[in-house]
Amino acid sequence: MKNFQVAIIGGGVIGSALAWELSHYKINVVVFEMGSDVASGTSKANSGVIHSGINSPPSSLKARFCVEGNKMFQSLATELGFPLKWIGKYVIAKDEDEIKELERLKTIGHKNKVAGLEIHDGLIVKKKEPNISCIAGLWVPTAGVITPYECTIALAENATENNVRFLLETKVKYLKKKADYFVIGTNKGEFQADVVVNAAGLNCGEIVSMIETPDFQIFPCRGEYLVLDKTYGSLIQSMVYPIPNKELGVLGVHITPTIDGNILLGPSAEFIDDSYDTSTTKEMMKTLFQEAREIIPALPEDTAINAYAGIRCKLASQKTGGWADYRIEESKRNPGLIYLLGIESPGLTAAPAIAKEVTQMISRRMNLEKKTTIRIQAIRRSRFSEMSLDEQSTLIQRDNRWGRVVCRCEQVTEAEVIDALSNPLNAQAFSSVKYRCRAGMGRCQGGFCTQHIVRIMEQQFHKDVKELKLKSPNSHLFIGNVRREI
Repeated sequence: MKNFQVAIIGGGVIGSALAWELSHYKINVVVFEMGSDVASGTSKANSGVIHSGINSPPSSLKARFCVEGNKMFQSLATELGFPLKWIGKYVIAKDEDEIKELERLKTIGHKNKVAGLEIHDGLIVKKKEPNISCIAGLWVPTAGVITPYECTIALAENATENNVRFLLETKVKYLKKKADYFVIGTNKGEFQADVVVNAAGLNCGEIVSMIETPDFQIFPCRGEYLVLDKTYGSLIQSMVYPIPNKELGVLGVHITPTIDGNILLGPSAEFIDDSYDTSTTKEMMKTLFQEAREIIPALPEDTAINAYAGIRCKLASQKTGGWADYRIEESKRNPGLIYLLGIESPGLTAAPAIAKEVTQMISRRMNLEKKTTIRIQAIRRSRFSEMSLDEQSTLIQRDNRWGRVVCRCEQVTEAEVIDALSNPLNAQAFSSVKYRCRAGMGRCQGGFCTQHIVRIMEQQFHKDVKELKLKSPNSHLFIGNVRREI
């Protein structure tokens, strides 16, 4: 079928959240994602923080959707089975002037109806976080952490189970408006839709340009992160943030415990010209360590096991301060075309609330009738490494593939890799395994498990080794043979 009522361009957390919301209605929905999996862009490369709403002006869409989304996440996590921890966060002050900033943030939070905000002196902070250096801290108890790609995958896979169609490795090439519908040209042919939602993130301007002249500009801003080894996961219990950087419109380099026990340092903030440039640099690694050490002076240098970068989708330049509100609106020139522009932080937190807002916008153009039954995704199966010895033994007796450890660092078994590759989206890049079961995310970063995952892909899924992809349509794992059999 190539005729749909709603077409969503972009399979990041916003597009996937909207797809999931629309999957509750009796309509035909398609999602075009140019990557080899959902969450292939900014949605996988962020801090994974569920924000509370202390940083955005009370009258802004950012504040509204952040606060609304924060309140929705617990039920969303429970229903879809992805982990969520309400660990809270401190915004810390290092001198008297910064304490005034804490007061300002607390006032903004109160106006946005954020509950439980308290300013603690340095001694109280030290009792909770003994490794932190500060004279005061704003305690924000309603802040939490998730794994952002796991959340996005859960939304997309459950939407698929409820008849939303996800087309991976499908790039939109042109967009045309006919009398009462749109024609969407892709590398996989033409499609039709009554309503088109532009959730393309950094590529939102490119999509708009296909059908009308944009009245905005995207200013990509790269943020680099360091991932610390799990050995150092006990350094902090809560998220720790500096006073926000007003000049760049970002929250600054913070320290974030993750769901899986690592700690993240970052992100940096660097306005760049190329929205695809997710390179990481040795210079920025040093800078991140220096800024992190201002918060945790005892942080060792040899703690990092990986680095990555994500790109913020900003509607304001560095020259103008980097801050701009979200734009969520229907095109006046082409009714039925809905734009989601400048969805940067706290976009992850705002995603479910934005999805509901856009669903309301769509309901003004078509009748949305609720389905009587919805297939609820089963709660995420515990990882083998998290099970008791009795549970592990029972699984191995049923299927000996549970007894074959593929990833030593994360204790991932062959059965878990096969399950990851058998996902409803049919996403089968190497990174699709990584983001579903953590194989390759340990200290050796795939040094041991890569060969075993490749073997499983070949033997169990009959993949040609030359066609295996790392994470995107053109990122082939192998380009040729080093040694040939004679």
